[in-house]
Amino acid sequence: MPRPDPETDTESTAQAVFTALADPTRRGILAELAARGPATATDLAERLPISRQAIAKHLALLSDAGLVRAETGERRRIRFRLQTRPVAVAQSFLAAMARDWDGHLGALRDHLDDHRRNGT
Repeated sequence: MPRPDPETDTESTAQAVFTALADPTRRGILAELAARGPATATDLAERLPISRQAIAKHLALLSDAGLVRAETGERRRIRFRLQTRPVAVAQSFLAAMARDWDGHLGALRDHLDDHRRNGT
């Protein structure tokens, strides 16, 4: 699946981020990368209660969402580095949605206040 471009496709990027973050294991992997920096699948399997094969599958999904980037390290070991841009795009998407909701909820509040004041 092609990775959405966070610069031009905010909705697809946000959807990919939300899908990836829906799984607690993937959130744990991201938390580990955020706390300790780049790591290989083997490193992550040593730190988390999950097999290396399962870690690799989750890393592939996180990579597809643009949340991690694979880098070739020493001895051709693949290390995964956290990418923050897709999360920022998802945050902006949520903020815009919240602004829309705030407007609708404010209008509803005003309507109900008017209704109470007029006794109708």
